[in-house]
Amino acid sequence: MQALGIDIGGTGIKGAPVETNTGKLTSERYRLLTPDPSTPKKIAATVAEVVRHFDWRGPVGCGFPAVVKHGVVHTAANVSDKWIGADAEALLSQATQCPVTMVNDADAAGLAEMRFGAGRDQDGIVLVITLGTGIGTAVFVSGHLLPNTEMGHIEVEGKDAEEWAAEIVRKQQKLSWEQWGKQVDKYLRTMERLIWPDLIIVGGGASKKHGKFFPYFTIQTPVVPAEMLNEAGIVGAALATEPR
Repeated sequence: MQALGIDIGGTGIKGAPVETNTGKLTSERYRLLTPDPSTPKKIAATVAEVVRHFDWRGPVGCGFPAVVKHGVVHTAANVSDKWIGADAEALLSQATQCPVTMVNDADAAGLAEMRFGAGRDQDGIVLVITLGTGIGTAVFVSGHLLPNTEMGHIEVEGKDAEEWAAEIVRKQQKLSWEQWGKQVDKYLRTMERLIWPDLIIVGGGASKKHGKFFPYFTIQTPVVPAEMLNEAGIVGAALATEPR
C-alpha cells in the first residue's frame, strides 16, 4: 500500500509518496513554504499543490502542529488560530479531492519511529520527544499510541517546558551544548517522574548531534536518538491513513 504523507510545519509543508509496509519514500520530497498567514484556506491550497505535484489520487495523511480529534483541530501552535474548531479533514479532502487523515505532527513522527526507527520491537512505555521550535511528544504503551499528549507544555521550574528545553532556546540564548543538555535533562527527569517510561527516543534536528548533549543526561531511563530524522513526519503521516 502507498499513501502520500505530508508534514505541515510552521515554516514549510513537505510531502512524498510512502510505501507504508517498508516506510520508504517512493519519490523525492517536495517542499513549499508555509503560507503567511497560515490560515485554513491558505494551507489547504498549499497542501492541494503538493498533491497535484505528485498527480496523486489515493489516500493522504497530514501531520499538523495541533491537537487533532476526529479530524477537528482544537489547538494551534505556529499556525493561525483560525484553525481552532476547523474540520481539517473535511477541508483538506475537499481541497485535494482525496481522502485525508489528519494527525498531530509529533504523533506522526512517533508512529514512524515505532514502526521503522528506534522504537521498533519495543514493548512497555515508550516516549518519543521532538526538540525543535517547540517540544512535541508521543506516548506509546505496548505499541499503542496515546494521541495528543502535548507534554511539551508541562511546567519545569515555573516555565512552560518549551521555553526551557526546545532547540530554539539553545540557539536564541546561545547556550553551550552542556548548558542546554542540562536543561533538557531537567525536562526529561520531570517526564520520568510523571510516566516512568521504559525508553525515551529523542528526535528533532538536534538529535543528529546527540553526542554533544546526551552525555549530560542523568535520568535512569535509557535515551536513544531518533533514526527516521527528516522523513519521520512524512512517513508517520502516511502510516496514519492505515485502518485503525
